[in-house]
Amino acid sequence: MKAATRKKTERMTVEKRRKTPERMCVACGEMKGKESLLRIMKDGAELRVDDSGKGGGRGAYVCRDLSCIEKMCRKRLLNRAFLSNVPEAAYTSLLEELTKIYG
Repeated sequence: MKAATRKKTERMTVEKRRKTPERMCVACGEMKGKESLLRIMKDGAELRVDDSGKGGGRGAYVCRDLSCIEKMCRKRLLNRAFLSNVPEAAYTSLLEELTKIYG
């Protein structure tokens, strides 16, 4: 096989492989696959969990671990991620909702 043909087939196989998108947890700073993290999105003044991962607007990712969720709420880490102040009530309701699921 000629060298040019070999390079072309190698390039095609590399292009076919897709990378899994990675995101960083706002609490622990660990890079993980997008599917293994929980996307939190800001909808007006309230926070909500984006189950589809495709909701509009700005989103922040956190591990599906209760310790990371608690750290995110305790240290108000979504304020930096959303570049604005998130109300205390939004953190409280989000923590209660996620504690029921992951606690």
